[in-house]
Amino acid sequence: MILVCGGLADGVTELVCSRLQDCSYPYRLLDLARFPEAYRVSWRWTDGGPMGWIAATEWRLDLDAISGVYVRFLGPEDRPPLPGVDPADAAALRGEGDLSLMALLEDLQCPVVNRIVGGLSNNSKPYQALVISGAGLSVPATLVTSDPAAVRAFHAEHGEVIYKSASGIRSIVRRLGSDQLERLDLLRHGPAQFQAFVPGHNIRVHTVGDRVFATRIESEAVDYRYAHVDGLTARLEPVTLPQTVEEACLRLADAFDLLFAGIDLKQTPEGEFFCFEVNPCPGFLYYERHTGQPISMALADLLYRSEPIQPRRQNNGRQARQQTRQEALHLAG
Repeated sequence: MILVCGGLADGVTELVCSRLQDCSYPYRLLDLARFPEAYRVSWRWTDGGPMGWIAATEWRLDLDAISGVYVRFLGPEDRPPLPGVDPADAAALRGEGDLSLMALLEDLQCPVVNRIVGGLSNNSKPYQALVISGAGLSVPATLVTSDPAAVRAFHAEHGEVIYKSASGIRSIVRRLGSDQLERLDLLRHGPAQFQAFVPGHNIRVHTVGDRVFATRIESEAVDYRYAHVDGLTARLEPVTLPQTVEEACLRLADAFDLLFAGIDLKQTPEGEFFCFEVNPCPGFLYYERHTGQPISMALADLLYRSEPIQPRRQNNGRQARQQTRQEALHLAG
């Protein structure tokens, strides 16, 4: 039985559930918009992993019957208020529930898309850059600083520069122009990430297990996700990447222990590839809708057909995830 943890108000989770249903793959939905108040959960840790069960009004699922998990945590804004409960208390209750679920999914002895530790890398773009380089992909010249003078020197060296958040907080990527340079003194209140602008086409790569789906985006916008904000457009089309680049993307997903990842690349006019970051919970609906690539089908097959995890993932895999967590927290701190 596949366990889906998410909310149907989220289009990505809704698509995953629809695809599982279309394929007649059995699944249960743990609706995070009503968790933990609408569910009963009981488990304990053993040498063989967590033992216990999860139950809703209509069903009960033993942990050892779960063959695969897809999880997409909701933000506070995606959850309805709890009747008669102070909003601060409700947030604390749901936060504690989410943390307990994260701990459980971390050690389930089945494929989990994705375990939370792999996603921690996204909290620190500098840490991700180190791993990206180790996987064999190039990273643009990068500066993370709160020093205005350092930014001015970086801008003078590289000419065209973009800036964005250095953490996992979503931000709109923008060019560093005259208006921003005049406001650089505000940077002393908190660091940002600056990178040399890379010309060419944006490419989003989705890795699903050992499968690769690449999408080329043609847009005049610096951040094609928000092209409409600037009155611009974005055109998406499937593209086949060189085998060496596909293999590097798969190595990168494996380095973060991500069975499903969204990897942002850019291909220069000379054919060189640069990698910006790795998304551990990609909103792939946008790409599938515009290209027809069967990303959700591949994800459904992965959840349904995956073999039980091997001893390396049960033991060494957990140790590696703990080491990744410590490195990510250290670099993010």
